[in-house]
Amino acid sequence: MGRYAEVNRKTGETDITVKIELDGTGENSIDTGIGFFDHMLQAFAKHGLFDLTVSVKGDLNVDGHHSVEDTGIVLGQAIMKALGDKKGIKRYGQMLLPMDEALVMCAVDLCGRPYMMMDCDFEAPMVGEFDTQLVREFFYAISYGAMMNLHLRLITGINDHHKIEAMFKSFAKALDEATKIDDRIAGVLSTKGAL
Repeated sequence: MGRYAEVNRKTGETDITVKIELDGTGENSIDTGIGFFDHMLQAFAKHGLFDLTVSVKGDLNVDGHHSVEDTGIVLGQAIMKALGDKKGIKRYGQMLLPMDEALVMCAVDLCGRPYMMMDCDFEAPMVGEFDTQLVREFFYAISYGAMMNLHLRLITGINDHHKIEAMFKSFAKALDEATKIDDRIAGVLSTKGAL
């Protein structure tokens, strides 16, 4: 097994287990209790070529907020743990990804300094049983859990399903690039000597 991590987090609101293999093939098993969110995490795993298992038991009788946000936290922590000392990684990744009329740009820096910028508006309050406000909450949580700089920008788009799916897929591709090992990099890619 290569760069693998498992993280468990249990609170009064959620009980979450995430397993990730960064050098995978996109195999996944996802169960969050929110169908559209499952679909997005499956797309993330498949297009990033990450082997991913996500199991979430959350207070969906309240709403999906805690389940989605806490999944972002745990997935981010698992990514950071799987990266280990970050020696040899490319650090940066970017993707301009089309999905029908939607076009999304994503840029990632695995710098150890969390920051998230997202420029996107949604027309509908819900896609299936998924609250569109939770897109921002998820990506904010994952950026802080993984200590990464994450930028997402919708360039064009009309359909909210397409917008959100393009975001998850572009993030997957950018993260895949940023986590790749480059044999030319001795240590970590930073003049400070640390990420």
